[in-house]
Amino acid sequence: MTLCLDIGNSQIYGGVFKKDDLLFQFRRSSKTASSSDEIGVFLRSVLRENDLDPDQISGIAVCTVVPEVLHSLRNACRKYFNNQEPFVLQAGVKTGLNIRYRNPLELGSDRIANAIAAAHMYPNENLIIIDMGTATTFCAINERREFLGGAIMPGLRISMKALVSNTSKLPAVEIVKPDEALGRSTVEGIQSGLFYGALGAIRELTSRLRQEAFDGSPARVIGTGGFASVFEKAGVFDIEISDLVLRGVYLALQLNLAASSKKSSASQERNAHERGDHANQNAKM
Repeated sequence: MTLCLDIGNSQIYGGVFKKDDLLFQFRRSSKTASSSDEIGVFLRSVLRENDLDPDQISGIAVCTVVPEVLHSLRNACRKYFNNQEPFVLQAGVKTGLNIRYRNPLELGSDRIANAIAAAHMYPNENLIIIDMGTATTFCAINERREFLGGAIMPGLRISMKALVSNTSKLPAVEIVKPDEALGRSTVEGIQSGLFYGALGAIRELTSRLRQEAFDGSPARVIGTGGFASVFEKAGVFDIEISDLVLRGVYLALQLNLAASSKKSSASQERNAHERGDHANQNAKM
């Protein structure tokens, strides 16, 4: 079994794969710094609570936009998962994508993971991925698996907290789809502004990305992330895939394991060939 983790600014989102099947998912706040022991104990506990033996985990893969957590995570994997070294989706690993960012190192690994999974699930299609988490990100990937670029805007919770922290009387509210835009109370007004403001931004950016990235050609729009379900019936996504990032992390691991195995086989064949040549030279002497 393979443990996959997406460590973001707000949450640790994880899941366990058995072959290609995602057995279960879990989330935990990542707002406070955690030691390697806290991470390790949590991961083993959540596996046991879902009737899985932690010692059956044979691989660990992670993507994160919080690089300072990697030291604790690596130590947790070594101490609590039989000295395993986690695979980290980062610069230099194989992705199967041609990243057309001006500086590919700036691109978040969660966005790369989403793109890997989407391109695998919908090959030879133009894709727009909208990930609604701490930030709301837009990614455009063409039918040739080229990551062309995208857009980033504040997520719904960040927008709400900005209102609360910068005004004296506006309260925090539940983020939901209001029945109508015309709010008849402060709470309803904030909910309306958050939802319909984000909805308008999604429609505008999707339209512009389709035109600029694909010259107006059709593109499949995929919604993912914690708040995507709020917009499920708003008609802005062709499909919602809540576990897209985990599937991308898992696929990235498999891609790099296959490449490593192929490289090892080639090295063994080369060494065998060199030994054969050496033996032939000795026979001639």
